[in-house]
Amino acid sequence: MIMKKITLMLISVSIYLLSCNKGDSQITKLDDITPDFTYIIVDTGQDKFYDNSNEISEPSTSDAFYAQDAYYKDYIPNYRNNNDSTITDLNTGLMWQQNPGAKMSLAEAEEYIKTFKLADYDNWRLPTIKELYSLIIFSGIDPSGWEGTNTDLLTPFIDTDYFIFNYGDENAGERIIDAQYLSSTKYVSTTMAGDKTVFGVNFADGRIKGYPYGPMPGQTTDKKFFVMFVRSNTNYGINNFIDNNDETISDNSTGLMWDKNDSEQSMTWEEAFEWIKQKNSENYLGYNDWKLPNVKELQSIVDYTRSPATTNSAAIDPIFNCTKIIDEGGNNNYPFYWSSTTHANMTNGGNAAYVAFGEALGYMNMFETYELMDVHGAGAQRSDPKIGNPEDYPYGHGPQGDVIRIYNFVRCVRKM
Repeated sequence: MIMKKITLMLISVSIYLLSCNKGDSQITKLDDITPDFTYIIVDTGQDKFYDNSNEISEPSTSDAFYAQDAYYKDYIPNYRNNNDSTITDLNTGLMWQQNPGAKMSLAEAEEYIKTFKLADYDNWRLPTIKELYSLIIFSGIDPSGWEGTNTDLLTPFIDTDYFIFNYGDENAGERIIDAQYLSSTKYVSTTMAGDKTVFGVNFADGRIKGYPYGPMPGQTTDKKFFVMFVRSNTNYGINNFIDNNDETISDNSTGLMWDKNDSEQSMTWEEAFEWIKQKNSENYLGYNDWKLPNVKELQSIVDYTRSPATTNSAAIDPIFNCTKIIDEGGNNNYPFYWSSTTHANMTNGGNAAYVAFGEALGYMNMFETYELMDVHGAGAQRSDPKIGNPEDYPYGHGPQGDVIRIYNFVRCVRKM
């Protein structure tokens, strides 16, 4: 075990140093990076505990809701301001543009990056969705439905001590939540009515969604996003899965071990914790320290090269088994999976974040008729009420009618 860790450390450091170009000396010190793994999943930053609706004190081992996100503190967000309009993430080794500036379309960003130079570096790139999602923190509060005007009262899902962040400009006809940040990861299928789609992170409301990158309905210009370019550590977000031939899968890039199979049944958020607790009491697959993954851990195993429509599979490496379901439209699809992370809003903590490994369906109002379609793409991260009746949401929730299931699937994880 010691030799394995030393080997992983040396490989990680070698890969990292090779990925850095001339001028990177300020971020290649060994005490500036975490060398154990090549894909560090930065903690969500969630430090509050919740039951099905409200904040609670930390549950004990015998209580419901034990071992939720806030219980674990691994790789706490750790940044350095380089005082040259760049920020270095000391966990991931990624260097970020500090200020996204004015919004750009995908086409504009792809053209702009060709000549973009900042802090004497000219090797910037659009971040992948996994690189971009590394910055999200779930101390943020979802402002959806908020009717105030003073955004100083809001808490975004990104560290504003280091990064410059703005909500949507209502004076320009935008919504408060129009703070979508662009990634380079295009959806391999299409969303809405066959639109080509790119994934982005919304640091205003704490979600990953696929967005059509052409003109939005009723508009003639391409959708615009905030853009933060990134550089260094081009290996970030690349998994290294190993089938242990005992129904577990190790990811040697993150240091996490996953159940090869899922729960094969859907359940509420509270029931998910009970299901994990039961598995640990059974010494499931030879271990008793399984947990419900936080949302960033769960998103780390999404395979964005796959989708039900293009590969006839879930958006996950086929080394895993993923239960097929019949979706709300009566079609074959794949589940949403619970995370241990509460997605708090301005009222309470009644929602929890999930990742859609199947299509992120929604009921779009098309000419006064609700049509079920893939509105956000397999690999989206949204949230569901922790309890309730899905039949109370016949046309979903929100502007795209996000399907509300409440009963979602579970895949457990543990540290190697």
